Amino acid sequence: MTSASRSSSPWWLHATAIPDFRSEQGALARQNELTKPPGSLGMLEEVAIKFAAWQGQVKPQIQLPQCVVFAGDHGVVAQGVSAFPQAVTVEMLKNFIAGGAAISVLARFHQMGLTVVNCGTAIPCEYLQGVIHRPVAAGTEDFSLQAAMTNEQAQQALDIGAEIIDQLEVGSDLFIAGEMGIGNTSAATCLAAMILDLPATALVGPGTGVTGENLHHKQQVLAASMRRAKEFVESPLQALEQVGGFELGAIAGAYIRAAQRGIPILVDGFIASTAALLAVQLNEGARDWMLFGHQSAEPGHARVLEALDAEPLLQLNMRLGEGSGAATALTIVKQALALHNEMATFAEASVSGQHLVSEAE
Repeated sequence: MTSASRSSSPWWLHATAIPDFRSEQGALARQNELTKPPGSLGMLEEVAIKFAAWQGQVKPQIQLPQCVVFAGDHGVVAQGVSAFPQAVTVEMLKNFIAGGAAISVLARFHQMGLTVVNCGTAIPCEYLQGVIHRPVAAGTEDFSLQAAMTNEQAQQALDIGAEIIDQLEVGSDLFIAGEMGIGNTSAATCLAAMILDLPATALVGPGTGVTGENLHHKQQVLAASMRRAKEFVESPLQALEQVGGFELGAIAGAYIRAAQRGIPILVDGFIASTAALLAVQLNEGARDWMLFGHQSAEPGHARVLEALDAEPLLQLNMRLGEGSGAATALTIVKQALALHNEMATFAEASVSGQHLVSEAE
């Protein structure tokens, strides 16, 4: 499906894939047969059972995980809401493809595919080889003064995410979205606050390291931006238009398309989770394919996780983004599947299951 055909029809409303209930029940039964008291591995058991349902097999495996970093700049940076200049966005794109960024290291560690997508940087970077260039515009508009983007641009951002998912290597069995863009915690804060009908001040955090009087200034700018935008928002897509970012829209589109294709999603931190919130608002079926990697140190993340009824695997006070928290949690996911697949059953180990449960009690 081309970008033009996607934009002419609401593809994001199409039904998502349905997890396999029979495999889920088979995995649950296997968990109860393993040489341990039932439930004693906690969330590790739940992870394995979820993946069994997602993959349609009682013994799921992750063999071809994929991480895609979506990048975009934000006009609101002109209001002094970030500790770093916008030039850093393109500089980090270079770092991603050169292998020096945190997510680059983690992708190598996991032997995970890493794709970098330019959704619209303020500084042109089409000369960068190794980056997929799909710029909607040279960054969004300053949403403290006007809408961040047009309706057409919002749909184009969603399309980028769907296009990237459709181009993933055949057999890809896990998707992580990362993000890069100076000012994107401001966009995520306002987008989440708009969707959740909360004041921006309830969610705003330091982002790249804004503190003290500068943090107070950021709070004021975002609160004023919300007051400007609120009268124009009656739908999730309009929230994206008014206060979102191109990379946020692309990630939301990627999440929905991954769910439509039956690819499990491991969600990263505050910004990625805000995109997940948008995705679920646009298509509630996307939630069935999401697992949440960690809880960010950004104060707004807890509110977003609560709204998504999400229990993250880790809490390490991370707030880097890039997909780094989800990639760190991937180790836990792999261990959960290894335990599920390789532990002996009571019968295989000639252990009395009832005796083991009694001993644990």
